[in-house]
Amino acid sequence: MLSLKFYSRKLRNSYDVAYQTAQVLRKIVAHKKWNTAGDLMDVVKTVGQKMTSAQPTEATVGNIVRRVLKIIREEYTGDSGSKSEEGDAEESLHKLLLAQKGSEDFSRPSHNLRMTVIDSVNELITEIESSAYNISSQALEHIHSNEIIMTVGKSNTVQGFLKNAGRKRKFSVIVAEGAPFFKGHELAKSLAEDGIETTVINDSAVFAIMSRVNKVIIGAHAVMADGGLRAVNGTLPVALAAKHHSVPLLVCSAMYKLTPQYVVSYDQDSHNKFLSPHAIVRFSEGDILAKVHVQNPVFDYVPPDLVNLFISNIGGNAPSYVYRLLTDVYHPNDTDLYSN
Repeated sequence: MLSLKFYSRKLRNSYDVAYQTAQVLRKIVAHKKWNTAGDLMDVVKTVGQKMTSAQPTEATVGNIVRRVLKIIREEYTGDSGSKSEEGDAEESLHKLLLAQKGSEDFSRPSHNLRMTVIDSVNELITEIESSAYNISSQALEHIHSNEIIMTVGKSNTVQGFLKNAGRKRKFSVIVAEGAPFFKGHELAKSLAEDGIETTVINDSAVFAIMSRVNKVIIGAHAVMADGGLRAVNGTLPVALAAKHHSVPLLVCSAMYKLTPQYVVSYDQDSHNKFLSPHAIVRFSEGDILAKVHVQNPVFDYVPPDLVNLFISNIGGNAPSYVYRLLTDVYHPNDTDLYSN
Protein backbone atom coordinates (compact mmCIF):
# COMPACT_ATOMS: atom_id res chain seq x y z
CA MET A 1 0.00 0.00 0.00
CA LEU A 2 2.95 2.31 0.48
CA SER A 3 3.51 4.61 -2.47
CA LEU A 4 6.59 3.77 -4.51
CA LYS A 5 7.26 7.51 -4.73
CA PHE A 6 8.66 7.40 -1.20
CA TYR A 7 11.26 4.85 -2.22
CA SER A 8 12.07 6.29 -5.66
CA ARG A 9 12.32 9.80 -4.12
CA LYS A 10 10.21 11.38 -6.86
CA LEU A 11 8.59 13.79 -4.40
CA ARG A 12 10.31 17.09 -5.14
CA ASN A 13 9.24 19.32 -2.26
CA SER A 14 7.86 19.28 1.27
CA TYR A 15 4.30 19.96 0.12
CA ASP A 16 4.25 16.85 -2.07
CA VAL A 17 5.74 14.79 0.76
CA ALA A 18 3.18 16.05 3.29
CA TYR A 19 0.25 15.57 0.92
CA GLN A 20 1.22 12.07 -0.16
CA THR A 21 1.95 11.01 3.43
CA ALA A 22 -1.49 12.16 4.56
CA GLN A 23 -3.10 10.33 1.61
CA VAL A 24 -1.31 7.08 2.49
CA LEU A 25 -2.29 7.33 6.15
CA ARG A 26 -5.91 8.01 5.24
CA LYS A 27 -5.94 4.79 3.21
CA ILE A 28 -4.39 2.95 6.16
CA VAL A 29 -7.13 4.18 8.50
CA ALA A 30 -9.89 3.36 6.00
CA HIS A 31 -8.80 -0.08 4.76
CA LYS A 32 -6.58 -1.74 7.36
CA LYS A 33 -8.16 -4.10 9.88
CA TRP A 34 -8.03 -2.84 13.45
CA ASN A 35 -10.32 -2.97 16.44
CA THR A 36 -9.11 -0.38 18.94
CA ALA A 37 -7.39 2.99 18.92
CA GLY A 38 -4.24 1.29 20.22
CA ASP A 39 -4.24 -1.11 17.25
CA LEU A 40 -4.68 1.75 14.81
CA MET A 41 -1.87 3.75 16.40
CA ASP A 42 0.44 0.73 16.15
CA VAL A 43 -0.42 0.32 12.45
CA VAL A 44 0.13 4.03 11.72
CA LYS A 45 3.42 3.98 13.63
CA THR A 46 4.66 0.94 11.72
CA VAL A 47 3.82 2.51 8.37
CA GLY A 48 5.34 5.78 9.54
CA GLN A 49 8.60 4.04 10.42
CA LYS A 50 8.80 2.57 6.92
CA MET A 51 8.16 5.92 5.26
CA THR A 52 10.64 7.81 7.43
CA SER A 53 13.25 5.14 6.67
CA ALA A 54 12.61 5.63 2.96
CA GLN A 55 13.04 9.43 3.31
CA PRO A 56 15.34 9.93 6.34
CA THR A 57 16.02 13.62 5.64
CA GLU A 58 12.36 14.49 5.05
CA ALA A 59 11.14 15.55 8.50
CA THR A 60 7.73 16.26 6.98
CA VAL A 61 6.94 12.53 6.76
CA GLY A 62 7.33 12.06 10.49
CA ASN A 63 5.47 15.30 11.17
CA ILE A 64 2.34 14.13 9.34
CA VAL A 65 2.52 10.71 11.04
CA ARG A 66 2.64 12.45 14.42
CA ARG A 67 -0.27 14.69 13.46
CA VAL A 68 -2.37 11.64 12.57
CA LEU A 69 -1.38 9.90 15.80
CA LYS A 70 -2.57 12.91 17.80
CA ILE A 71 -5.79 12.96 15.77
CA ILE A 72 -6.40 9.34 16.78
CA ARG A 73 -5.76 10.17 20.44
CA GLU A 74 -8.06 13.19 20.40
CA GLU A 75 -10.89 11.46 18.52
CA TYR A 76 -10.70 8.47 20.86
CA THR A 77 -10.77 10.56 24.03
CA GLY A 78 -13.49 12.76 22.56
CA ASP A 79 -15.58 9.73 21.62
CA SER A 80 -15.22 8.26 25.09
CA GLY A 81 -16.20 11.61 26.63
CA SER A 82 -13.21 11.69 28.94
CA LYS A 83 -12.33 15.29 28.08
CA SER A 84 -14.29 18.46 27.46
CA GLU A 85 -13.33 21.30 25.19
CA GLU A 86 -13.22 23.65 28.16
CA GLY A 87 -11.01 21.21 30.05
CA ASP A 88 -8.55 21.16 27.14
CA ALA A 89 -8.26 24.94 27.24
CA GLU A 90 -7.53 24.94 30.97
CA GLU A 91 -5.27 21.88 31.04
CA SER A 92 -2.79 22.16 33.88
CA LEU A 93 0.89 21.32 33.95
CA HIS A 94 0.04 18.37 36.20
CA LYS A 95 -2.28 16.90 33.56
CA LEU A 96 0.33 17.41 30.86
CA LEU A 97 2.90 15.51 32.91
CA LEU A 98 0.43 12.68 33.43
CA ALA A 99 -0.21 12.56 29.68
CA GLN A 100 3.53 12.22 29.04
CA LYS A 101 3.57 9.13 31.26
CA GLY A 102 1.08 7.42 28.94
CA SER A 103 -1.72 6.92 31.48
CA GLU A 104 -4.43 6.70 28.79
CA ASP A 105 -5.98 3.36 27.89
CA PHE A 106 -6.48 2.83 24.14
CA SER A 107 -7.46 -0.84 24.33
CA ARG A 108 -11.20 -0.28 24.52
CA PRO A 109 -13.16 -0.52 21.23
CA SER A 110 -14.76 2.60 19.78
CA HIS A 111 -17.49 2.19 17.17
CA ASN A 112 -17.32 5.58 15.45
CA LEU A 113 -13.56 6.00 15.58
CA ARG A 114 -12.85 5.05 11.95
CA MET A 115 -15.16 7.65 10.46
CA THR A 116 -14.19 10.44 12.85
CA VAL A 117 -10.46 9.85 12.24
CA ILE A 118 -10.99 9.83 8.46
CA ASP A 119 -12.91 13.11 8.71
CA SER A 120 -10.12 14.67 10.78
CA VAL A 121 -7.43 13.43 8.35
CA ASN A 122 -9.46 14.97 5.52
CA GLU A 123 -9.34 18.27 7.43
CA LEU A 124 -5.57 17.85 7.77
CA ILE A 125 -5.25 17.32 4.00
CA THR A 126 -7.34 20.45 3.41
CA GLU A 127 -5.05 22.36 5.78
CA ILE A 128 -1.99 21.15 3.83
CA GLU A 129 -3.58 22.17 0.52
CA SER A 130 -4.49 25.65 1.77
CA SER A 131 -1.25 26.35 3.68
CA ALA A 132 0.46 28.25 0.87
CA TYR A 133 -2.61 30.43 0.29
CA ASN A 134 -3.02 31.19 4.00
CA ILE A 135 0.64 32.21 4.24
CA SER A 136 0.56 34.37 1.11
CA SER A 137 -2.61 36.12 2.33
CA GLN A 138 -0.53 37.65 5.16
CA ALA A 139 1.94 39.27 2.75
CA LEU A 140 0.45 42.77 2.89
CA GLU A 141 0.94 42.83 6.67
CA HIS A 142 4.71 42.40 6.30
CA ILE A 143 5.68 43.95 2.95
CA HIS A 144 5.20 47.69 2.40
CA SER A 145 5.68 49.99 -0.57
CA ASN A 146 9.18 50.95 -1.70
CA GLU A 147 10.85 48.30 0.44
CA ILE A 148 13.83 46.23 -0.71
CA ILE A 149 13.37 42.54 0.06
CA MET A 150 16.11 39.92 -0.12
CA THR A 151 15.67 36.19 -0.48
CA VAL A 152 17.86 33.24 -1.44
CA GLY A 153 17.29 30.36 -3.84
CA LYS A 154 13.72 29.43 -4.69
CA SER A 155 10.90 28.64 -2.30
CA ASN A 156 7.41 28.14 -3.70
CA THR A 157 5.95 29.51 -0.47
CA VAL A 158 8.09 32.66 -0.62
CA GLN A 159 7.31 33.03 -4.32
CA GLY A 160 3.57 33.05 -3.61
CA PHE A 161 4.11 35.40 -0.65
CA LEU A 162 5.97 37.95 -2.77
CA LYS A 163 3.60 37.68 -5.72
CA ASN A 164 0.57 38.27 -3.52
CA ALA A 165 2.19 41.39 -2.06
CA GLY A 166 3.14 42.52 -5.55
CA ARG A 167 -0.51 42.83 -6.54
CA LYS A 168 -0.98 45.88 -4.30
CA ARG A 169 2.53 46.99 -3.32
CA LYS A 170 5.45 48.25 -5.38
CA PHE A 171 8.75 46.98 -4.01
CA SER A 172 12.06 45.51 -5.16
CA VAL A 173 13.39 42.01 -4.62
CA ILE A 174 17.05 40.99 -4.53
CA VAL A 175 17.56 37.28 -5.08
CA ALA A 176 20.79 35.53 -4.11
CA GLU A 177 21.28 32.91 -6.81
CA GLY A 178 21.90 30.03 -4.40
CA ALA A 179 24.91 28.31 -5.96
CA PRO A 180 25.56 25.56 -6.88
CA PHE A 181 21.87 24.86 -7.59
CA PHE A 182 21.10 28.38 -8.92
CA LYS A 183 17.39 28.15 -8.14
CA GLY A 184 17.44 31.90 -7.54
CA HIS A 185 17.41 32.44 -11.30
CA GLU A 186 14.09 30.56 -11.57
CA LEU A 187 12.54 32.65 -8.78
CA ALA A 188 13.78 35.91 -10.30
CA LYS A 189 12.34 35.03 -13.69
CA SER A 190 8.98 34.12 -12.18
CA LEU A 191 8.78 37.35 -10.15
CA ALA A 192 9.84 39.48 -13.12
CA GLU A 193 7.09 37.94 -15.24
CA ASP A 194 4.61 39.22 -12.64
CA GLY A 195 5.99 42.74 -12.90
CA ILE A 196 8.00 42.74 -9.67
CA GLU A 197 11.33 44.55 -9.94
CA THR A 198 13.90 41.81 -9.35
CA THR A 199 17.70 41.68 -9.25
CA VAL A 200 19.84 38.54 -9.12
CA ILE A 201 23.16 38.74 -7.26
CA ASN A 202 26.02 36.36 -6.58
CA ASP A 203 26.05 34.74 -3.17
CA SER A 204 29.35 36.46 -2.47
CA ALA A 205 27.66 39.89 -2.80
CA VAL A 206 25.08 39.29 -0.08
CA PHE A 207 27.00 41.00 2.73
CA ALA A 208 27.75 44.08 0.61
CA ILE A 209 24.13 44.54 -0.45
CA MET A 210 22.54 43.75 2.93
CA SER A 211 22.91 47.30 4.30
CA ARG A 212 20.37 48.50 1.69
CA VAL A 213 17.84 45.76 2.43
CA ASN A 214 14.71 46.34 4.56
CA LYS A 215 13.73 42.70 5.14
CA VAL A 216 14.98 39.21 4.39
CA ILE A 217 12.26 36.68 3.60
CA ILE A 218 13.23 33.04 3.19
CA GLY A 219 11.65 29.61 3.12
CA ALA A 220 12.59 26.55 5.15
CA HIS A 221 12.75 22.83 4.55
CA ALA A 222 12.04 22.17 8.23
CA VAL A 223 11.56 24.18 11.41
CA MET A 224 13.33 22.43 14.28
CA ALA A 225 12.10 22.14 17.87
CA ASP A 226 14.41 24.91 19.10
CA GLY A 227 13.21 27.36 16.44
CA GLY A 228 16.19 26.74 14.18
CA LEU A 229 15.87 26.03 10.47
CA ARG A 230 16.96 23.40 8.04
CA ALA A 231 17.06 25.55 4.92
CA VAL A 232 18.61 25.43 1.46
CA ASN A 233 22.39 25.72 1.24
CA GLY A 234 23.43 29.37 1.28
CA THR A 235 20.75 30.51 3.74
CA LEU A 236 23.10 30.67 6.75
CA PRO A 237 25.41 33.34 5.24
CA VAL A 238 22.35 35.43 4.36
CA ALA A 239 20.99 35.08 7.91
CA LEU A 240 24.37 36.02 9.43
CA ALA A 241 24.63 39.09 7.19
CA ALA A 242 21.09 40.12 8.14
CA LYS A 243 21.94 39.77 11.83
CA HIS A 244 25.09 41.87 11.41
CA HIS A 245 23.16 44.68 9.70
CA SER A 246 20.12 44.38 12.03
CA VAL A 247 17.84 43.46 9.14
CA PRO A 248 14.77 41.44 10.23
CA LEU A 249 14.65 37.85 8.96
CA LEU A 250 11.20 36.43 8.23
CA VAL A 251 10.62 32.75 7.53
CA CYS A 252 7.60 31.55 5.52
CA SER A 253 6.90 27.99 6.56
CA ALA A 254 3.75 25.88 6.80
CA MET A 255 2.90 24.11 10.06
CA TYR A 256 3.56 20.70 8.53
CA LYS A 257 7.26 21.61 8.42
CA LEU A 258 7.41 22.07 12.20
CA THR A 259 9.21 19.08 13.69
CA PRO A 260 10.00 18.04 17.28
CA GLN A 261 13.51 17.03 16.18
CA TYR A 262 16.76 18.85 16.95
CA VAL A 263 19.99 19.29 15.02
CA VAL A 264 22.83 18.39 17.36
CA SER A 265 26.46 19.34 16.79
CA TYR A 266 27.83 15.79 16.80
CA ASP A 267 25.27 14.40 14.36
CA GLN A 268 24.64 17.11 11.77
CA ASP A 269 25.42 14.85 8.81
CA SER A 270 22.38 12.65 9.51
CA HIS A 271 20.17 15.75 9.23
CA ASN A 272 21.58 16.68 5.84
CA LYS A 273 21.92 15.10 2.44
CA PHE A 274 24.68 15.41 -0.11
CA LEU A 275 24.59 15.60 -3.88
CA SER A 276 27.21 15.02 -6.52
CA PRO A 277 30.01 17.62 -6.33
CA HIS A 278 30.11 17.78 -10.13
CA ALA A 279 28.42 21.22 -10.04
CA ILE A 280 31.33 22.53 -7.95
CA VAL A 281 34.28 20.51 -9.25
CA ARG A 282 34.10 18.88 -12.67
CA PHE A 283 34.92 15.21 -12.95
CA SER A 284 37.39 16.12 -15.67
CA GLU A 285 39.51 17.75 -12.95
CA GLY A 286 39.73 14.50 -11.01
CA ASP A 287 43.43 13.97 -11.69
CA ILE A 288 44.31 17.35 -10.21
CA LEU A 289 42.06 16.89 -7.17
CA ALA A 290 42.75 13.20 -6.59
CA LYS A 291 43.45 13.72 -2.89
CA VAL A 292 40.67 16.25 -2.24
CA HIS A 293 37.35 15.18 -0.73
CA VAL A 294 34.55 17.52 -1.92
CA GLN A 295 31.17 17.64 -0.21
CA ASN A 296 28.06 19.27 -1.65
CA PRO A 297 25.45 19.58 1.14
CA VAL A 298 21.88 20.48 0.29
CA PHE A 299 20.92 22.18 3.56
CA ASP A 300 22.20 24.73 6.06
CA TYR A 301 21.25 24.87 9.72
CA VAL A 302 20.18 28.37 10.78
CA PRO A 303 20.15 28.89 14.60
CA PRO A 304 16.98 30.36 16.16
CA ASP A 305 18.76 33.53 17.32
CA LEU A 306 19.10 34.59 13.66
CA VAL A 307 15.33 34.39 13.03
CA ASN A 308 12.94 37.21 13.94
CA LEU A 309 9.56 35.85 12.88
CA PHE A 310 7.93 32.68 11.57
CA ILE A 311 4.98 33.20 9.23
CA SER A 312 2.89 30.02 9.09
CA ASN A 313 -0.59 29.24 7.86
CA ILE A 314 -1.95 30.02 11.36
CA GLY A 315 -0.18 33.38 11.74
CA GLY A 316 3.14 34.86 12.82
CA ASN A 317 5.14 33.65 15.80
CA ALA A 318 8.54 34.29 17.33
CA PRO A 319 11.09 31.42 17.46
CA SER A 320 10.69 31.30 21.26
CA TYR A 321 7.04 30.29 20.77
CA VAL A 322 7.83 27.19 18.73
CA TYR A 323 7.79 24.96 21.81
CA ARG A 324 4.15 25.94 22.41
CA LEU A 325 3.19 25.20 18.82
CA LEU A 326 4.75 21.75 19.19
CA THR A 327 2.49 20.93 22.13
CA ASP A 328 -0.52 22.09 20.11
CA VAL A 329 0.08 19.87 17.08
CA TYR A 330 1.94 16.83 18.48
CA HIS A 331 1.55 14.58 21.51
CA PRO A 332 4.73 14.17 23.63
CA ASN A 333 4.48 10.38 23.48
CA ASP A 334 4.79 10.49 19.68
CA THR A 335 8.03 12.45 19.52
CA ASP A 336 10.04 9.25 18.96
CA LEU A 337 8.22 7.16 16.35
CA TYR A 338 10.49 4.19 17.04
CA SER A 339 9.67 3.90 20.74
CA ASN A 340 7.14 1.38 22.01
